[in-house]
Order: sequence, then structure tokens, then C-alpha cells
Amino acid sequence: MAQTVLGNVIVFFQQIGIYDVVLPFLLTFAIVFAILDKTRIFGDEPGQQGQPRKNINAIIAFATGFLVLASAELVEAITTISARMVVVFLLLVAFLMLAGMFFKGETELKKYFLDEKWNALFVGASGVGVLFVFLASIKTRQGTTFLDELINYVSQFWTSTAVASIIMMIFIIGVVYFIQKSPEKPAQTQQSGGSGP
Repeated sequence: MAQTVLGNVIVFFQQIGIYDVVLPFLLTFAIVFAILDKTRIFGDEPGQQGQPRKNINAIIAFATGFLVLASAELVEAITTISARMVVVFLLLVAFLMLAGMFFKGETELKKYFLDEKWNALFVGASGVGVLFVFLASIKTRQGTTFLDELINYVSQFWTSTAVASIIMMIFIIGVVYFIQKSPEKPAQTQQSGGSGP
């Protein structure tokens, strides 16, 4: 990093543990608290219907955050996953920005990219990207990531019967899905007209 004033501030934050302690704790606390607050596992406040028990949710989220900090492997995984998730998000935003250059106006862009098929494609691609991020961030006991182990296995045994069977099953399921998928029925337009007495 360049020796600048702001660069020295970032280095100072790293030295006092902002990125290794504070930010992982805040991220874990926020996610756990949001999940507990949304699902309302512990019910509502006594006498206040519809109000989650924020005190219990906050205590559990607080304890979970400190338990995560006790494991250096979890902190490293959270830091790595968060950084790579930002990269995936930026790639999706950059793709949408580039796609917007080839369409005339916002209406035409929405016509294509707000369709159900495109939404399903984006959700699927995002899910695959998140899965790869997790596999590339979690390490095994040997120090390699699960993604490295998966790539090594596929590269060594991709000609084996098991891998070939999985690929064939995926292909067959895809073909059957597209064959049995019924085409969408065109919307019937109702012509409005005055009816005589």
C-alpha cells in the first residue's frame, strides 16, 4: 500500500485489530440478530403482540459474535468470504452497467432483464458464485480449500464412471425439463365494448 496519510490509517486499523476483531464481530452480530428478529424464534414480547424479544435476540447475537472471535479459522473465513462477496456483487453490477449500454432507454432494458427467465438466470448465477466463494474460502485440515479439493478430484476422476453418471443424469434431467415445460399461454385480451339494452 502506498505511504499516504489514509494508507497509514488503514495500516493502523489493521494493527489494532479493526479488520480481525471488530468488523467480524459486528458482521456476525448483525446477521444473527437480523435472523432472530425476523424469524422470532423466541416469540414476542409479553403483552406486545408483533414485537420480537430484542433483548434476548441481542444477547444471543452478542454471545455468538464473541464465540466466532474465539476461532481464528472462522474469523479468517468470514473475512475472506466478505471480501469475495463484494467482488461478486461488483461483477454483477458491472455486467448490468455494460448491458445497459446496448439497450435504448430504461424501458427496453426492463423488458429483457426483468423477465422471469432472466431473473432465474441471475439468481442461479449468483447462487453458483456464492457457492464457489464459500468453497474457496473454507480450508481443510491440510491447508487447502474445498474448491481446490473439488477441482483436483474432478481433474483426476472426470473420466470415471461416477462422474460420468452424474453428468449424464444432469443432462437427462435438463432435457426432460425443457421437453415437458409447457409454453406459456398468450394473455387473452378482452375487448371492451358497450352492450346494448
